[in-house]
Amino acid sequence: MEIPRRNTTHPFIHEVELSTAIILGCVLFPIRITLAVLFFLVVWPIARLRLAGLSEADRARPVEGWRQWFLHPIALFLSRGVFFFTGFVWIKVKGRQASNGFLDMLVLCMSGLPTVVSRSENSKLPVIGALLEFNQAVLVSRKDPESRRKCVSQIKERLTSNGYWPQMLMFPEGTTTNGRALIKFKPGAFLAGVPVQPVLLHYPNKLDSVRWTWKGTSWLECLWYTTSQLYTNVTVEFLPVYTPSQEERENPELYADNVQKLMAKALNVPATNYVMEGLFPATKLGGLSLPLESPAKETLKLLRTDQVETVVNSMVDYCHSKQDTVVNVEQLTSLLGLTAKKTAAKICSLYSKNDTLDLRQLCLSVCAAACFSSPEVLIHTAFTLYDRDGDDLLSAEDLSGLMAALVGVPQYSIGEMYTELSSRRQPTEAALYDLLTTHPTYRKLLQDHFQSEGAEKVKADGNHNGIPNGKAGHNNNGFHNGNGVVSKKSE
Repeated sequence: MEIPRRNTTHPFIHEVELSTAIILGCVLFPIRITLAVLFFLVVWPIARLRLAGLSEADRARPVEGWRQWFLHPIALFLSRGVFFFTGFVWIKVKGRQASNGFLDMLVLCMSGLPTVVSRSENSKLPVIGALLEFNQAVLVSRKDPESRRKCVSQIKERLTSNGYWPQMLMFPEGTTTNGRALIKFKPGAFLAGVPVQPVLLHYPNKLDSVRWTWKGTSWLECLWYTTSQLYTNVTVEFLPVYTPSQEERENPELYADNVQKLMAKALNVPATNYVMEGLFPATKLGGLSLPLESPAKETLKLLRTDQVETVVNSMVDYCHSKQDTVVNVEQLTSLLGLTAKKTAAKICSLYSKNDTLDLRQLCLSVCAAACFSSPEVLIHTAFTLYDRDGDDLLSAEDLSGLMAALVGVPQYSIGEMYTELSSRRQPTEAALYDLLTTHPTYRKLLQDHFQSEGAEKVKADGNHNGIPNGKAGHNNNGFHNGNGVVSKKSE
């Protein structure tokens, strides 16, 4: 598998340029947004009314009676009205419904408001929270493992209820893209192993204004451009129901990949291994997520070149001397020797959603990106930082954190790699080095991402697995003075 280079065009960037939207936008935007907001405000109390007065037990069952036959059509009409006022005057439908831009929720209207899966944080938003309650959506917190397990259980229960629960609408990409490719499907929609009906959205317009992505046009600009057009064409296409094979039922990843390929073929776009891991677009390699645009590379641009090695050494020393390696903007400003807090805040934003980050992730990813150490010494330093209990063994959680630090983005699917590591006797530093230098998949990762230009070729010795003297000494703590990670040899 090829690892995309930094200059590879990927589907997480979309730009819209439209100068003629200014005149029409000044007229249409305020009118349309006012009417759309008005319909939203009307649907708010109706959405709350649907479950009002019901016990927790009743809320856990599909709504029936007048709450269904009376309120459901009203909410459907008002929801369709919101899209009508934003420019989706006509909607063409292809195929029949069985019993990818930011407006993909339009499918909800055309399929009768099926239930959805949403982040639990959205339930606290005005209007949106009420609509999710009306929809009896499955809510999940991505940060809470127990919430994710409960979500999977609820999805399986609803999808195998033989019609007791209404249909579910899932967005397996999990994010928005520029529509030029399908990114890797998440397996959640396929865990139950039941038949699915793929639904495609086509936007046959000269101006593609309905998408906002990781970089490029913002959602507000997309809204402006879309409402500034006289109308926006959209076609909702229902493909035939896809019934999984026995192998696909037993392997949700395979099921998801096959449906992705089917939909990509129908859309005439490539099916890719790109994913969105938290804040970062990435591609998959042996279960690992590799950033398409490394936060460490961006960090190096913000630091003075002549101070990078000194700063990294200071961060490593700090990590070894402290039990808690999470730092805030103020602490990072001091550690990096910066004069402006906004630079430290920018670096924090590259790694996390708040104003804190794990310093181990910053220093190791920057060291790997700067390539001023040999791979074996880099791995040694990473191992000592994540083997906090000092037993010379890595747990699955340790390995997840270590690999996240080396590549610069979170690693949520480390199981495959940890199984391979544990199969090499014990998950020691020597076993990790051996895995990264001999395994065909992870060797490519090491060569392409951590191999410095001036370093010697990485080889794994059969006797000591690439680690000097066959063991990892924990006295080697830093990047300097020969104690751990060392700088490049002078020319």
